[in-house]
Amino acid sequence: MLSDSTERDRTIARARLQFLTHAEPPAQIVPEGIRNSWQRSKYLGVGTDEVVVPYQPDYDRESRLVRAAAPVLDRLEQALAGSDASVIVTDRKGWVRDRRVGEKRLSSHLDRVHLAPGFNYAEQFVGTNGIGVALEERRPNVVLGTEHFNERLQNVSCAAAPIRNSVTGRVEGAMNLTCWNGPARTLMAALVQEAAGDIERVMYEFSSSHQRALLEAFQQVSHYGDRPVLCLGHDLVLANSAASGRLTGDDHRLLHEAAAELGHAPRSRKEVQLTGGETVLMRCRQVDSSAGAAGYLLELAFADLPSGGRPRSGSRTRTEPDAARPWPLPGLAGTDPAWNTVSRTASRCARERTPLLLHGEAGTGKSALVGAAHALTGAASAPVIVDAAAALSGAGSDLPTALREAQAGAGRALVLRNVDAVAPEQGTAVAQALEAAAAQGTWIVGTLRQAPGVPEPLRRCFVEAAAVPALRHRLADLPALVGCLLRRVGADVECAPEVLPLLRRHDWAGNIRQLDAALREAAAGRRTYRVELRDLPPSLHSAGGRSLSAWETSERDTLVQALLAADGNKLLAAQRLGISRTTIYRKMRAYGITLPARG
Repeated sequence: MLSDSTERDRTIARARLQFLTHAEPPAQIVPEGIRNSWQRSKYLGVGTDEVVVPYQPDYDRESRLVRAAAPVLDRLEQALAGSDASVIVTDRKGWVRDRRVGEKRLSSHLDRVHLAPGFNYAEQFVGTNGIGVALEERRPNVVLGTEHFNERLQNVSCAAAPIRNSVTGRVEGAMNLTCWNGPARTLMAALVQEAAGDIERVMYEFSSSHQRALLEAFQQVSHYGDRPVLCLGHDLVLANSAASGRLTGDDHRLLHEAAAELGHAPRSRKEVQLTGGETVLMRCRQVDSSAGAAGYLLELAFADLPSGGRPRSGSRTRTEPDAARPWPLPGLAGTDPAWNTVSRTASRCARERTPLLLHGEAGTGKSALVGAAHALTGAASAPVIVDAAAALSGAGSDLPTALREAQAGAGRALVLRNVDAVAPEQGTAVAQALEAAAAQGTWIVGTLRQAPGVPEPLRRCFVEAAAVPALRHRLADLPALVGCLLRRVGADVECAPEVLPLLRRHDWAGNIRQLDAALREAAAGRRTYRVELRDLPPSLHSAGGRSLSAWETSERDTLVQALLAADGNKLLAAQRLGISRTTIYRKMRAYGITLPARG
């Protein structure tokens, strides 16, 4: 005779099969939360026989959530040693951040179904599972065996509960307990909710430590004078009256993003355009507590405020109209506020010969920006570029010698690329070479990816710092950029209207350099006078969030080319490739392929 739990599992399994093969809603015997999740999973087209999830190997292993969960997981790991159970923590988007397993057999199974750090177990990828449902419905839940949408997960049961910020109430992640199917699974819900509560208490202690550190830093600075001062933490904003009357919540977000880019870099300043069009000059330093980085302390200088902080008589509270206008540079394109700000800063520094540090992701156009700003001064010669990374790899001459031998003087510019690659033992010599060039009237510019990476001896060489925005942060400039880049290919090359929406969906990890390469490839292979969807590289039709192997890249490209050749008709493409339409849909989800729907 079958046990009650075994009979229940078989009944649920039959209901699931009936639901998948027919258009009717799931049977009422299925718990309501599971029914709802099955319907969402079916609507999203989640696979039922293979676990295909995104992978993100690079993530912050020292985040507040991970550090708060560590002592709780350590305790549970000892208690569960040798048992057929595992405990898992994910962030609010379903990315697995830590996992502890009691036995090797279960660990191997979890690896096979990708329930491991770096993978994403959100409902949209895996279907009904404890983590996905807890995050989707913002409440604790249990998913038993055959209730899982994907067959590969049906020999385990799991319970999960959301982890909330005790101060803001926002869901920060999920706590999950997974074990083999068995009689003990009914106790899982109580254990996982208790563990989630423990993590929430540790996070609250972290918040208290952060808040004390921010308050102390704020009081120390705001005690002197009445200049605008702002402290930004994870869940705390402190502002004196000089700042609070000028800033909105969106301004706080913009300033926090700008501060995160500057980090620990001393003497660094950054101009930030606020939501109302006003530009503020920001100085910042990171505030640390016993629990780690607490936030940022910002000292602000508005255009209409003298150093003491009080408005000048008759001054406006917003910048003059000219300050918000686009600032065109020769050979470049874009009117995005962040790009406009860095263009103005570079132009002013070139005109005043002020040493400048430009930081931003690879391919954002830092060197092109320097060249354009330098040309705007009427200089006849192009900037001399010395690459610290090339010198370090042995591809170039000794770095200090190369800088000293560069032509210097009024009307010249010297760019040191990859400042963060300067060897520590060469830092002093490189700084002396830069200062000697600056003394002769040369405009000195350093470029690197992140401002905090500037070696200590070189920091004093750069008076100002500015961030060059990533392409994904200035997509409003995409039409102008595409036009500008295509004109470099040929005066008669155009872009079809349907191409731009697809380009906007791409994340452009390689920024403008990647866009330029993609457009050149498309223009070289175009069949008409303009670039059309079918001319774009296959990678642009995919929005996958992980690096692909050579085999996966080849498979993705073949699939994209077949879909384009079939004018987006999935059935026709599947027939030509000799695979099922179900496989086509599954592979499209796996690789994030997006094409116009034609059939």
